[in-house]
Amino acid sequence: MAAAASTSMAATAVLIHRLPAVRNGAVFCPLTQRPSLPPAPFKLLRESKPSSQLLLKASSSEESSIDPNELFTDLKEKWDAVENKSTVLLYGGGAIVSVWLASIVVGAINSVPLLPKIMELVGLGYTGWFVYRYLLFKSSRKELASDIEVIKKKIAGTE
Repeated sequence: MAAAASTSMAATAVLIHRLPAVRNGAVFCPLTQRPSLPPAPFKLLRESKPSSQLLLKASSSEESSIDPNELFTDLKEKWDAVENKSTVLLYGGGAIVSVWLASIVVGAINSVPLLPKIMELVGLGYTGWFVYRYLLFKSSRKELASDIEVIKKKIAGTE
């Protein structure tokens, strides 16, 4: 029994030794194992320090040619085109604060033992009601589409 355990441990040690190591999202393979060619989206790069290992890094087939200066100039032009900057900043800040408060409320609800499961049941019940009320029949789907169009017109101010 002890001999079987020691041979299985030795086999495990050999297998673990042969597995490639992962460092910083890159896969390192020893050169003694004759690595196979990597799949198409990967490049095979040599690392300068350890000469006995290869570095596989992901590379896209097309290089991204985003110029940061062009991006900043486009953003600056759009910002300069905005007439009421204080309103935009106020709405943006309000949106950030709203998301922050919502995350606090959801975290508080999740900390109560039975409340998350009850909220799931309420959500499933409302989803079932919505499907029955608006999506199941053709006439109710038309009604939902007309309600959505009315809301769009109210938001756009074209009513």
